[in-house]
Amino acid sequence: MEFLSYEEYKTVCYIWLTLAFIVFLVLIFVKAPYGRHRTEGWGIEISAKKGWIIMESIPAVLLTVILFLSHNRDLVVFFFWAIWTAHYVNRAWAWPNRARLYQKLMPLSVVILAVIFNTVNCLINGIWLFSLSGGYELSWMTDPRFIFGVALFFFGMIINIKSDDILFSLRDDGSTGYKIPRGGLFEKVSSPNYFGEIIEWIGFAIATWSLAGLTFAIWTFCNLAPRAFAHHRWYNEEFPDYPEDRKALIPFVI
Repeated sequence: MEFLSYEEYKTVCYIWLTLAFIVFLVLIFVKAPYGRHRTEGWGIEISAKKGWIIMESIPAVLLTVILFLSHNRDLVVFFFWAIWTAHYVNRAWAWPNRARLYQKLMPLSVVILAVIFNTVNCLINGIWLFSLSGGYELSWMTDPRFIFGVALFFFGMIINIKSDDILFSLRDDGSTGYKIPRGGLFEKVSSPNYFGEIIEWIGFAIATWSLAGLTFAIWTFCNLAPRAFAHHRWYNEEFPDYPEDRKALIPFVI
């Protein structure tokens, strides 16, 4: 299942990385219009829950399709597929049902852009894992890069899920408004859930030791960092008593 030569593949990755930096600059000035930053004027809107399920299902489903079309199913590659899929099962099905997105809407345009990103990103990583990598020897699972990368991936996943738990608990009383989150890494940063997700994909990049993983990690930062900055500004504008020592994204740094 070789769609591209390695040189052609690298060119695609570099173009994709260039687009990531452009998106980063755009998102610094234009807030993605969903959630607390939802605004009018972005076209047709659909149920936020349905939107999240649609756009976050793509990576889980598409990478699984690539897996079954491929002849490269060694244990290490299968493991990478499993942790990738575990992340997106949570994002596509667990998260939307726990987030209490009752009556909330999001622009269809945001969903379409997310579907395009997830499709391209999944193809880049899938082609590497199941074709161009040539597979990974079983000994790779004892390599320090694999061990550290996987540990970092799960560390980031725990931060991400625990931070989401804290956000969800703010509405245990049935309220639908926003409050100042307390506890966990929220004591250090405004968006520890984004911080955790960035750590996850840095870990994946290290564990796979691939240009594909690196492009995903950089894209994750370029997409989530501007949103974390926007969240931080929003908290400070909405809550006069918002903790002054909290950073936006990375504890003690930014």
